[in-house]
Amino acid sequence: MVQAPQRTSLSGPTLIRLLARLTDVDVPESRQSLSDRLSQWLGWADAIALSAALNGDAPAVASGARAFGSAEERACVHVRTALANAITGDGASAPAKRRGQAQAPTQEDPAGEVADYSLYRQRYLSLQQAMETDIGSLRGRLRKMLAARSSAMARLATVDAVMEDALSARERSLLGAVPGLLEGHFARLRQAGQAALADPQASREPAALTSSAWLDVFRKDMRSVLLAELDIRFQPVEGLLAALRSSNQLTS
Repeated sequence: MVQAPQRTSLSGPTLIRLLARLTDVDVPESRQSLSDRLSQWLGWADAIALSAALNGDAPAVASGARAFGSAEERACVHVRTALANAITGDGASAPAKRRGQAQAPTQEDPAGEVADYSLYRQRYLSLQQAMETDIGSLRGRLRKMLAARSSAMARLATVDAVMEDALSARERSLLGAVPGLLEGHFARLRQAGQAALADPQASREPAALTSSAWLDVFRKDMRSVLLAELDIRFQPVEGLLAALRSSNQLTS
């Protein structure tokens, strides 16, 4: 049975733990606190903007924004559900299916399964773009609602906007490296799957007899990584939602 390499156990977000398990890069756990790491990511211009947002005069309360209620809660759930369905609904082989490419079976891949990582890389990047666009738009709408609640909430909305501007490039760079890390996992699973097919003892493991067994493992792992990335990308939205719910309770 094809298995991922075992890596040193790490704490932290599910995405980090998954990547540590699936890749052959043994990275020691950072001893830096979150605040120390953030201080390295923020440039001087970002620091000035953040200081102004935190210590400047309270922003004026915006007017004309929609009130936050159950409809907005449902809209947030809809965005997350749609993104999760895009990840799990049609599988990592969707690009090949959409193009209508009928690939002939080969000796290496008798089931005719797609075994070219470029398709999976494209699929991953496409889903990342969808997450960035949809979550960014949702985050902006929630900030506008928050800014209309009170001066304190308007300040929080301003801080969130500053942090998004300051960290978006770093986030894009770090998450953009994930498809490259998965490529190594893909190659190792493929090599192990081919070795299993060539092994006369493989008949003792029925799952190893199909050329798609290793690819099924990879697809499952890729979906798990994408869902873990969705969780991380949605954290700022969850924070804004918590602030809006709290504001509703204070004004009710």
